Amino acid sequence: MNFLLVLPNQKFKVMRVISTRAHGVLDYLVGMLLIASPWLLNFYRGGAESYVPIILGIVIIFYSFFTDYELGVVKSVPMAGHLTLDVLGGIVLAVSPWLFGFNDYIYKPHLWLGIAELGVVLLTDRTPYVSRERKGPGEYSRPRDHHHA
Repeated sequence: MNFLLVLPNQKFKVMRVISTRAHGVLDYLVGMLLIASPWLLNFYRGGAESYVPIILGIVIIFYSFFTDYELGVVKSVPMAGHLTLDVLGGIVLAVSPWLFGFNDYIYKPHLWLGIAELGVVLLTDRTPYVSRERKGPGEYSRPRDHHHA
């Protein structure tokens, strides 16, 4: 799927190049990275600069567990809801240094990881493979052979 991003006098076509399966892998990896980032990037001080990424990492792993996509376990959160949470989390992470007043100490990891999260949302396919192939509640079919009608 594609969508158009319209800016004054220009149109950009953005390809949805990240599958929901790949997005799921990124969710769990980024969640763990965010939890570990205060120590990995050596900015742990025990304040908001540390707790914002830790809490956001836990929250990402939590709602990924419940998302209706290939790597979800409970499959109760629709993909659209998941991506909305990703957008909100990316915005909060990106602005958190200024929102919580630690930008004089550190801001780059929060800003760049937040922007990256927003970029991943823009590039992610909206329809999980499992939803496209679902036969009934909780039932999934095999991939269709697109070479034969």
